[in-house]
Amino acid sequence: MMSSKEELSLKDFPILCQTCLGENPYIRMTKEKYGKECKICARPFTVFRWCPGTRMRFKKTEACQTCSKIKNVCQTCLLDLEYGLPIQVRDTGLSIKDDVPKSDVNKEYYTQNMEREIGNSDGTRPVGLLGKAPSSSDMLLKLARTTPYYKRNRPHICSFWVKGECKRGEECPYRHEKPTDPDDPLADQNIKDRYYGINDPVADKLLKRASTMPRLDTPEDKSITTLYVGGLGDSITDSELRNHFYQFGEIRTTTIVQRQQCAFIQFATRQAAELAAEKSFNKLIINGRRLNVKWGRSQGEGGRRDGRGGKDGRGEGLTEMGLKLEPVPGLPGALPPPPVDEDTPTNYFNLGPNSAPPVMNISLPPPPGVAMPPPPGFGPPMFHSMDPMGMPPPMGMRPPGHVHYPSQDPQRMGAHASRHGGS
Repeated sequence: MMSSKEELSLKDFPILCQTCLGENPYIRMTKEKYGKECKICARPFTVFRWCPGTRMRFKKTEACQTCSKIKNVCQTCLLDLEYGLPIQVRDTGLSIKDDVPKSDVNKEYYTQNMEREIGNSDGTRPVGLLGKAPSSSDMLLKLARTTPYYKRNRPHICSFWVKGECKRGEECPYRHEKPTDPDDPLADQNIKDRYYGINDPVADKLLKRASTMPRLDTPEDKSITTLYVGGLGDSITDSELRNHFYQFGEIRTTTIVQRQQCAFIQFATRQAAELAAEKSFNKLIINGRRLNVKWGRSQGEGGRRDGRGGKDGRGEGLTEMGLKLEPVPGLPGALPPPPVDEDTPTNYFNLGPNSAPPVMNISLPPPPGVAMPPPPGFGPPMFHSMDPMGMPPPMGMRPPGHVHYPSQDPQRMGAHASRHGGS
C-alpha cells in the first residue's frame, strides 16, 4: 500500500486512460514494486491494482511505463490516450509505420534508446515517429471516443453459470450473461497484437466503419450559406459555437433553437460555409459532445410543392435526403377518381327537383347565464303550502317532477320536534 508520507514522483503513478480509472475520482490502489514482468518487453516493472467502481472487476497495469510512453497508450488497455483508439487505427490515420523490433536482443537495444530519448524530452509530447507525425487526422476525429466507456470494466462472465452450476446467485462477483459467439473475431484478442498494431480485430472493425461513414454533399444552390448544428444539449452556448466557427470565415448570424437543441450558423460567404462544413462534419466536439453538422435548406424549400406533386421540392418516391424509394411489390395501386360527367346530376339521395330538404327542429342550448325553460309538465308548483309547520303535501297532491326524500323530511330529522317540545 502506498504510504502518504512517502515522497512521490511521476514514476509512482501509472499512465492510465479515463475509462480504466473508472467513474469514482477517489480510488484506492495497491502498489507492488517489480511485481510482474511487462507483457511487451518482458522486463519487471511496478504493478498497480485497483477497482474502478462498484460491481466492476479489479484491474492492473499490464505494460511498463517505457512501453506505454513509446506508443502513448494506457498501461492497462493499451489504447491511445488521445483518441481512445487501437494503435493500428491511429497509425493508419496518421500514415505512420512504427516497426518495433520483436526479438529479445533488438528489443532491449531499442528500449534503451527510447528511454534515453524519453529522458531528454520534456514529457509533453510523444517520442519517436509518433512525435513527428501530424497533430490530427480527419478519420481519427470521426472515430475518436468522446466519453469514457465504463462497460469495458465489467466483470467477466461466470463459467459456472454458463454450465448451470453457479450457486452464488446475486452475490456472485461475475456476470451471469450468455457468452459471445466463439467464432466472433472480437472474442480472440491478443495484447501483443494490439500493441504492435497487427491482426487486431477491434482495429479491423473500426477501419471498416471508417470506410463506410457517410459524406456531406455540397448543395447545388449557391445561395445556401447556413449550416445546421444538432445535438447541442443544454450546456453549449452561442459564444462556444462562434469560437469554433469564426476561424473559417465571417459569421453573419447565429441562431440557437433551445427546444430542438440545434443551431443555425449563417456565414457571409459560400466559401467560408463550405470550409466549415468540410472541417466540422463528424469531427466537431464541444464540451465532450459530438455535434451533428449538416447543410441548411434554402428558404424556398420550406412547405412548397413542385410540379411533380412532391412536398418541399421533392418528387413522389423521394425521401428528404433525395434517396429514391423502390415500390413495395404486392400492394394495390391507388384508386381511380370517381367519373365526373356534366350531364349526370349529382343526386345521390334521389330527391325530387322541387322537394325541400327536411328540417329538423333541434333546439340549441341557451347561452351561459340564461336559465333553460322547464319541459312541459315540469313547471313551478300550482299551489302554495299553507301548512305553517312546513309539512310536505301528500304524495297525491305533490306536483309532478318533485321527488321527496324521507331522509330529508324535517319531522324525521327532529329539528321541529325538539323546538316544539321545548315550547
